[in-house]
Amino acid sequence: MTAPVPKPWIMGIAPYVPGRSTTDDGRKVVKLSSNENPLGTSPAARAAFAGAADRLERYPDASATELRDVLAAKHGLDPARIIYGNGSDEVLHLAAGAFAGPGDEVIYVRYGFAVYEIATRRVGATPVIAPDTDYATDVDAVLAAVTDRTRMVYIANPNNPTGTYASREEIARLHAGLRGDILLVLDHAYAEYIDGDVEDGGMALADSASNVLVTRTFSKMYGLAAERIGWGYASAEIIEAMHRIRLPFSITIAGTAAAIAALGDTDFVDHTRAHNATWRRWFSDEIAKLGNAGLRAVPSQANFVLVLFEGALTAEAAYKGLMDAGYIVRWLPGQGLPHGLRITVGTEEETRGVAAALRALAEQAG
Repeated sequence: MTAPVPKPWIMGIAPYVPGRSTTDDGRKVVKLSSNENPLGTSPAARAAFAGAADRLERYPDASATELRDVLAAKHGLDPARIIYGNGSDEVLHLAAGAFAGPGDEVIYVRYGFAVYEIATRRVGATPVIAPDTDYATDVDAVLAAVTDRTRMVYIANPNNPTGTYASREEIARLHAGLRGDILLVLDHAYAEYIDGDVEDGGMALADSASNVLVTRTFSKMYGLAAERIGWGYASAEIIEAMHRIRLPFSITIAGTAAAIAALGDTDFVDHTRAHNATWRRWFSDEIAKLGNAGLRAVPSQANFVLVLFEGALTAEAAYKGLMDAGYIVRWLPGQGLPHGLRITVGTEEETRGVAAALRALAEQAG
């Protein structure tokens, strides 16, 4: 008996593994593994979501006209050049589907977001990993990896899972060093968490350049991870190509209503940003106090901190010890970080608690 045979590049994909919600024995514990908003969701967004319950029999607007108009007004963009999808993950996949394929190469940095490899291999393209500099994006290394076969470059800024940030000058230098036929994808999933008013200039590049796509999400700052609302901005030609393979009804009526309301609730966003800045700084300072025990926090501009274990206490032992103590974090051996734990900034109580548990584990390890 013969059977359908998957394409070899599909079988080369390691499936995405999400952050866990329960322990090995099924206990529900504090979840700090998926970079969700610890303050929940805007009350306005919750009300808008509930208000959509009387339209369950209707298909969503396949053009997402209202959402695009609100996004465009908020960010000063052309609504016709906004694409939307089932989380920014779908938009990242659409980019690869439209602009890469067998025989092509796609570059991303070491310790980059796991979806980049999946999106690349899914279309039969070849992933090319550029070396990092102390867990951060190295523009020179990315440019050195470019060949005649390069068609795309993925850069998360801030980066996931390291939290590192490439400056406006570095992103401009990267773009200037790429051929015009190479699509630069700037993943801004965590852009709202950057300190102050600093930003990498990516949206301005997407507005003026013909080969830049910026992706954003409502899953993090806006607390709408369950509803999977993502979007992107690029030239009309890039967006038109991506629309050809976009699912026609990829975002829901209720999710769209919640996203529009969330954009208008600036008080919630400001409160979330301030909370994250305060407790990210506090947590990083606490990890610095454990430096003698071999723990190090990578400087982060996101809503998580990557903690490296370079002493007697290993990341695996800390991961299991934290789970026993009631905290689930993200251990990352599958992303080349067996010595690292990515820990979401939680509520004050959660952040103080996980820091205390780490301190106790480090002391026990001696």
